[in-house]
Amino acid sequence: MTITMRTFTILFFFATIVAVALASTSDNNVEEVISQVVEIHRLRPQTGSAGYPIPQLDCLSWRLAVETNNLRDWKLVPSVCENYVGHYMLGKQYRRDCEFVASEAIKYAKGLKLSGDGKDVWVFDIDETTLSNAPYYARSDVAFGALPYNNTKFNEWIAEGKAPAIPSILGVYKTVLSLGIKPVFITGTRENFKQIRIENLKKVGYSNWAKLILKGENDVGSAVAFKSSKRTDLVNAGYRIVGNIGDQWTDLIGENVGARTFKVPDPMYYIG
Repeated sequence: MTITMRTFTILFFFATIVAVALASTSDNNVEEVISQVVEIHRLRPQTGSAGYPIPQLDCLSWRLAVETNNLRDWKLVPSVCENYVGHYMLGKQYRRDCEFVASEAIKYAKGLKLSGDGKDVWVFDIDETTLSNAPYYARSDVAFGALPYNNTKFNEWIAEGKAPAIPSILGVYKTVLSLGIKPVFITGTRENFKQIRIENLKKVGYSNWAKLILKGENDVGSAVAFKSSKRTDLVNAGYRIVGNIGDQWTDLIGENVGARTFKVPDPMYYIG
């Protein structure tokens, strides 16, 4: 059997890691060290759908392009990336990514010098920010955004009022409240769902806010224009937007975005 130079190099590198680790480890911990090294080996960066190479497409790179807004105006998750996005959204990495964003937001909020006049507000988006629609997107007829968006089906899901909270962002919300900053929710959800959204938010822990702003019949145009106008209304009313968090770039660009913005990940859909 012939071993290629590349294979030999990888095996030598792996063996060296084990040897170095064992040299500084007691006999009792040998098995633990080996298992940790093997685990590191298993967690090498993978590409494509659920870790398999896909010609012309690296799903991890695709997701990075989405999150950095380098890829815009896309309509569907590539079909070959459906499993990848599903594993990400339902796995540990999505949760950890949200937790990292939340920890930075909390650190920032705690460092603010607030006026104390009740005019400091923090803007929260709802879908995929404070509430998660992952149970809906995990359905086979939605396929984590790999199938075309169906407004009727999505509205039926919203009407059930069963969306769970994203725990780490609920933590940001609670921190904001404890500091005396007033939460403001701005969502593209239509006004006719207002009572359902209120009940859903309260059920999962969002119990208090200064304003809950939904999209009315007269609100037309892009998501950027809608959210910009509502934030401008807040500023014109004398409020100071000290923080702003959302899952879409349309939540975080435009006019009066706030003193600092935070983006939570969402590779399932794009709002332009």
